[in-house]
Amino acid sequence: MQLPSSLLENAVAEFSKLPGIGKKTALRLVLHLLKQETEVTNQFGETLMKMRKEIQFCQNCYNISDGKICSICANTSRQKNVICVVENIRDVIAIENTQQYNGTYHVLGGIISPLDGIGPEQLTIDSLIERVKKEEVSELIFALNPTIQGDTTIYYIQKKLANVHCKVTTIARGIAFGGELEYADEMTLGKSISNRQPIQQYIK
Repeated sequence: MQLPSSLLENAVAEFSKLPGIGKKTALRLVLHLLKQETEVTNQFGETLMKMRKEIQFCQNCYNISDGKICSICANTSRQKNVICVVENIRDVIAIENTQQYNGTYHVLGGIISPLDGIGPEQLTIDSLIERVKKEEVSELIFALNPTIQGDTTIYYIQKKLANVHCKVTTIARGIAFGGELEYADEMTLGKSISNRQPIQQYIK
């Protein structure tokens, strides 16, 4: 892509480093910023710098936070004895958007994947075990992706909690609403059969 300015070219190159942003989209974004008042672009840049400099990770659950403790952990109306274990912060946001969960979270920062060089020691598993013991957690909900790596991570944590009295559950796995059985993979369809629910639950 030939551009008339090296400054413009550098800006486009930086924007195109963002996930899902190609060169053409990056160029549109940069040209849009060029059309704005100087104060607008300054605020845009300052907001990004402030976020990068001041944002923190919750000391309790490792969610992103403006302070040492995130707003979810600090919320007294949340169920402190129920912890939902997720892989990353995007999963926290996704579950929160459902407005169906009122417990707390624990962000592992990834899942166990030896092929990718990720072992238990690189995740926040040890601090999760400490939380379960210290906070007298009644239920630990695993909301990890239904993959071999996800199941391996669940199995590893379960083994670490073998002597701890705590209910361990995982989110239901099965056919998505509106999906067709013939297009479901064997593992998903098998999980749907195994996790079948009474039909009265859906007919009211």
